[in-house]
Amino acid sequence: MFGVIREQIDTIFREDPAAKSVLEIFLCYPGFHAALAHRVAHKLYKAHVPLVPRVISQISRFFTGIEIHPGATIGRRFFIDHGMGVVIGETAEIGDDVLIYQNVTLGGTGNEVGKRHPTIGNNVVIGTGAKVLGGIRIGDNARIGAGSVVVHSVPDNSTVVGIPGRVVRYRVPHEGVLDHGLMPDPEGEEIEELKQRVGDLEEKLKALLDAAKLSAKP
Repeated sequence: MFGVIREQIDTIFREDPAAKSVLEIFLCYPGFHAALAHRVAHKLYKAHVPLVPRVISQISRFFTGIEIHPGATIGRRFFIDHGMGVVIGETAEIGDDVLIYQNVTLGGTGNEVGKRHPTIGNNVVIGTGAKVLGGIRIGDNARIGAGSVVVHSVPDNSTVVGIPGRVVRYRVPHEGVLDHGLMPDPEGEEIEELKQRVGDLEEKLKALLDAAKLSAKP
């Protein structure tokens, strides 16, 4: 357990430049608290201990604002930055070196049975407010943009944005964190394209009207 704590602390120092000391992480990082509480709850859940894992999960939720079902499987060096509003469902599976920001949901799409929550690959970043729903897979090294709603599987090394989420580019593994300032805006691009087409049609219509006026003169 001490090795897990040490690894978790090292991960926070690597991912969050605001982290100044180990004491600060112990006292002020809800993502750290939620991850450790989940490790305990998950072990008890796998051991088929009744009720206690859910109680631990709910206590953690009360203090951190992060809800992780004890049945969720989470890999090494997992970090929830800020964390408030994060929800991770029972059959979610998360790989190693995954970074999640606040208000992310790894949820289901209804009353399905069996595998109803996402599988997240290794080295994935999921931006603020993103919703990843259903028994889909998010590939290794993927980046999910803030506010995206992803309901279909995502290939490795891809960046996804929008509602519904769409792949907007492929990236080099370990390229770096999610940089929203450099991300494409597919909806904005479509709007600009439509504006250009409307402008072209208006010019053609004006030309036709002018020609009609000239031909109508005696």
